Amino acid sequence: MHGLLTGPLFYLSLGVCVIGMIVRFYQYFAGLSWQLDRVAYKEYPAMGLKGAWRSIYKWLIPYGTYGWRTQPVMAAAFFTFHIGAVCIPLFLIGHNVFLKDKLGFSLPSMSASAADIISWIAVVGILLLALRRLVLPEVRIMTDKKDWGVLLLSFAPFATGLMARYQVGDYSLWLNLHILSGELVLLAIPFTKLSHVFLFFASRAQLGMDFGIKRGGIKGSKFAW
Repeated sequence: MHGLLTGPLFYLSLGVCVIGMIVRFYQYFAGLSWQLDRVAYKEYPAMGLKGAWRSIYKWLIPYGTYGWRTQPVMAAAFFTFHIGAVCIPLFLIGHNVFLKDKLGFSLPSMSASAADIISWIAVVGILLLALRRLVLPEVRIMTDKKDWGVLLLSFAPFATGLMARYQVGDYSLWLNLHILSGELVLLAIPFTKLSHVFLFFASRAQLGMDFGIKRGGIKGSKFAW
């Protein structure tokens, strides 16, 4: 089972994720309105790119935009989870050993203690996101089974990884479940709301160009929604 998970299923899930997201990117930009978007973007490329960059980096800073400041609790939950969701898969030493073995490269690794802290912060973050869906009526009414499925799937790699890390019960079982849940996340990314992992940059760039050109940008406004 372990060999299957770390061999064919890993390459399959990674391939589906990469190819699927290339298709999603193409569909996103191909779907932009010629009349509403492309004319303005083509006419003012420098201003549009400036707005796109501002939109992306401002949204990557906690409370860096008007949207984050109006939802401080949501922003805290979002960043506590997403910091872990980015840092742990990319910089955990065990993951980088795996990457080196399977793909021939690795990234800088963090210490075990830092990984533990960030993992627990991510768990708190995703629990806060789940609580938000339960408590706020305007969010609860928009939440369906697929949304809960995405949250559960996002939580699973952290839960199983921590169980393996602290060797609770059968280590091999938790390790295999951790790998499986991670691969399920990869498979789900192109087909669910998890696609925002990559499409975030596309949508923020488009909105930034919109504000940078058509919604005050030409007049000098630096508003970051």
